[in-house]
Amino acid sequence: MKYTIGIDEVGRGPIAGPVAVGAFIFLKPEAKILFKGVKESKQLSEVKREQWFKIIEQAKKSRHIDFCVAFQSEKIIDTKGLSYAIKKALSNSLNTVTANIYPKHCKVLLDGGLKASTEFENQKTIIKGDEKEVAIALASICAKVLRDRKMNKLAKKYPKYGFERHKGYGTKEHYLSIKNNGILFIHRKSFLRKII
Repeated sequence: MKYTIGIDEVGRGPIAGPVAVGAFIFLKPEAKILFKGVKESKQLSEVKREQWFKIIEQAKKSRHIDFCVAFQSEKIIDTKGLSYAIKKALSNSLNTVTANIYPKHCKVLLDGGLKASTEFENQKTIIKGDEKEVAIALASICAKVLRDRKMNKLAKKYPKYGFERHKGYGTKEHYLSIKNNGILFIHRKSFLRKII
């Protein structure tokens, strides 16, 4: 295989905000050395993730790697379901990083229960893949950093909800802020049936 691609999803569980799928591709095999010691996003602090993301962006500028993070909104999640939203975001991010590459030249490594379209014959779904494969760990960092940045922007727009702290996940604080201030358009209504 000429190229290794890692794919991971972030934001499956939150009650607000989009779901994100990151696709990360090594365009040059020697680029792996730039990411020695990297860990998947859940094992890193927000500061550490941002530091790794800077390295990722520099490597993209020098064409050693490429990445894409695709989002699907809470509206899509509510109307078409979470599985559809994840599949769509996965397809968009993978198609973007492989726009000028034959699928048969790619080895696609996916985290958890994710699957790519059948044109990518050389694909492997790996349980806890973000802990085992560098490309998946890097895809998870890209997705987490860019989703968190979106939630931080929403925090400034809606300061009563604390999005900068919980990033849309269903914490006690978040549920309390919904109780006190109501449901926003960015909330996943299908995840809030018990309180609507």
